[in-house]
Amino acid sequence: MEGAELVGKILFTWLTLVLGLILLPSAFGVSLGISEVYMKILVKTLEWATLRIEKGVQKESVLKNSASVGIIQRDKSPMEKGLAGLRGRDFELSDAFYFSKKGLEAIVEDEVTQRFSSEELVSWNLLTRTNINFQYISLRLTMVWVLGVIIRYCVLLPLRVTLAFIGISLLVIGTTLVGQLPDSSLKNWLSELVHLTCCRICVRALSGTIHYHNRQYKPQKGGICVANHTSPIDVLILTTDGCYAMVGQVHGGLMGIIQRAMVKACPHVWFERSEMKDRHLVTKRLREHIADKKKLPILIFPEGTCINNTSVMMFKKGSFEIGGTIYPVAIKYNPQFGDAFWNSSKYNMVSYLLRMMTSWAIVCDVWYMPPMTREEGEDAVQFANRVKSAIARQGGLTELPWDGGLKRDKVKNTFKEEQQKNYSKMIVGNGSLNSESD
Repeated sequence: MEGAELVGKILFTWLTLVLGLILLPSAFGVSLGISEVYMKILVKTLEWATLRIEKGVQKESVLKNSASVGIIQRDKSPMEKGLAGLRGRDFELSDAFYFSKKGLEAIVEDEVTQRFSSEELVSWNLLTRTNINFQYISLRLTMVWVLGVIIRYCVLLPLRVTLAFIGISLLVIGTTLVGQLPDSSLKNWLSELVHLTCCRICVRALSGTIHYHNRQYKPQKGGICVANHTSPIDVLILTTDGCYAMVGQVHGGLMGIIQRAMVKACPHVWFERSEMKDRHLVTKRLREHIADKKKLPILIFPEGTCINNTSVMMFKKGSFEIGGTIYPVAIKYNPQFGDAFWNSSKYNMVSYLLRMMTSWAIVCDVWYMPPMTREEGEDAVQFANRVKSAIARQGGLTELPWDGGLKRDKVKNTFKEEQQKNYSKMIVGNGSLNSESD
């Protein structure tokens, strides 16, 4: 009995501290300064560790920094110019050298697949996952790393799991109860309150530190918010500062339970797998949503998959065919404190959440950008590219034309056929190279 009482007292004290110091302040959107102190200590510790590493392996760090610029030097000139020094007017066997060179460049270091792996860090952040080839540097640094492991797994992980459980439970219970009310302004207000409160609790479960910029451009009701996509927590990051109507596929399991509860209180747009393939049906439902200026703005990630937050890949045009006002948002994470990127082909959701909850913190910047509308004579693809370019510039990300679907699919035949057509035009004399010669 004494053991049970002791466990009960410890559990009661733990929940009281969590409720008083974290849960209630996060629910009201205020901070007691604990996270700020934690971040200051963390920054100082990582700065000290960086100096120790630089002193311990000065030569190796110089070699690594010099090699990080790029493995190979690419020739980005067009096909006509690349072949000009290798061929004459007609087909020559030496043409194969150009295509072999391009193929080897893609194998050694292509600009697509490296966007689906974690971003490389300039210096070690005392997480084993970011330094697989760990080498002993000093006893003091090793002791700090061991202390960090104890703090992350024995203190932060239980605390974060507790907060995540409370946040998700309150979200399911709260949205279910609010969903029983008749449609009214009171129901909408309560729904937004539940979503904001629970998302703020879940962000605290990741020791999230978010810096919002240009709040005057926050998405408005009846509009469409589009953002670059790095992680499932992108939704939490944005919903902490305002509510959105989510768009996505219906899932099973725990995610399905959360989706069914949320849609009762808020007009989220969930699709069955069979419906997602019907573009006309999806477009119709989204247009009906934005036609009602009282409904929350739709949140869409046009890339369609998670990218490692170093670049922005092709935006699917479907989101830009709907019409209405587009509110671009750029999200940039700081990988020094924790890697937010979800490599879904390597980690399942449970493994990913475990990695997130055992990181130091999740730090990111969110930039709201001026609303954009489709210009006269501009098609959906051009509009999507213009929005993508604006997000890339604001977030300091690399802009790439490639489809994020290459993460799982093979290159489309249209890309291959385009190169084949360009080469065939040169052979028959219709290409730009031969046209200039004629």
